[in-house]
Amino acid sequence: MNDNAPRTFGLTGNGSWATAIAKILTDNGHTVNWWVRNTTSMSHIQNRHHNPNYLTSVRFLPEMIRLTDNLQEVVENCDDIIVCVPSAYVQGVIESIDKDLWKGKNIISAIKGILPDSNLLLNDYLAGYINYDIQQYVAITGPCHAEEVAQERLSYLTFSGLNDGLTSGIAKAFQNDYIYTTHNHDIWGAQFAAVLKNIYAIGAGMAHALDYGDNFLSVFITNCYREMYQYLEAHFEKVHPANEHPDFHTSAYLGDLLVTCYSLHSRNRTLGTMLGKGYSVKAAILEMSMVAEGYYAARGMQAISKSFSIDIPIASAIYKVLWENQNPADMFAELEKKLS
Repeated sequence: MNDNAPRTFGLTGNGSWATAIAKILTDNGHTVNWWVRNTTSMSHIQNRHHNPNYLTSVRFLPEMIRLTDNLQEVVENCDDIIVCVPSAYVQGVIESIDKDLWKGKNIISAIKGILPDSNLLLNDYLAGYINYDIQQYVAITGPCHAEEVAQERLSYLTFSGLNDGLTSGIAKAFQNDYIYTTHNHDIWGAQFAAVLKNIYAIGAGMAHALDYGDNFLSVFITNCYREMYQYLEAHFEKVHPANEHPDFHTSAYLGDLLVTCYSLHSRNRTLGTMLGKGYSVKAAILEMSMVAEGYYAARGMQAISKSFSIDIPIASAIYKVLWENQNPADMFAELEKKLS
């Protein structure tokens, strides 16, 4: 396929990141078959040409978007399917239609989390569920916030896949004046980095709310980056020794970690800030209108790290606050002595 030719993408989900992706692709002349579960939201987008709940300033040309609440219809009619629902719901979405319909499709993952029902990345889950050919899989990672895409502020996206032709073609479909794209083979490393940075951003938010200053936060993030590096080195040695190892000098690692820990747009940082201010986990999640992927990722990474005997002490400390009801101040009092 000509990389510059218009494509037709299937898009699942209608949160802020899905809305930003729809904007990028339609701005670039591609048609989007958009699965929106909420029929009220779907009708609003059809009639008013913007999402009523997320990135409301983004307006769509109606001829570039075909909206439906029928997922099977989208999957049947598109070769390129972008999965952009929160990781907590992905497995249910995939399994809601005949699994054979997913076979042979180019699946582009725009999620940044672990599937909590299986504690797997999307590509590993698909491999077990439908014997999916990983050559048809591409993962999108950052650093990139949906809110800045809506403002057309220059942002960078990383596309990871083993098939160079497919990966570069998808990357070029997203490239424009406000989106710069790169591509590589680093499927597992880039995705695990995206998962871990969301957990660490919750910790950064807690530290901010507990009145730790910039000096401490810089040390905290440095230690998080070191832990990410050590985890991925051990993971590749134990699980994927034959695959290309992560390139830690790309923005998908340190850049995405920094923006997620520092940005006010970061929902994971926001969740951490609320917990540091005294909200219970349940109350904080109920008050937020968007899913913080780091909440489920903390539990998933805890299970994965134990199964492969890889220590992730900072992520484990944050897990204890989220899932074992530890007080954030007590957690940081213990953690601060271990940082360097």
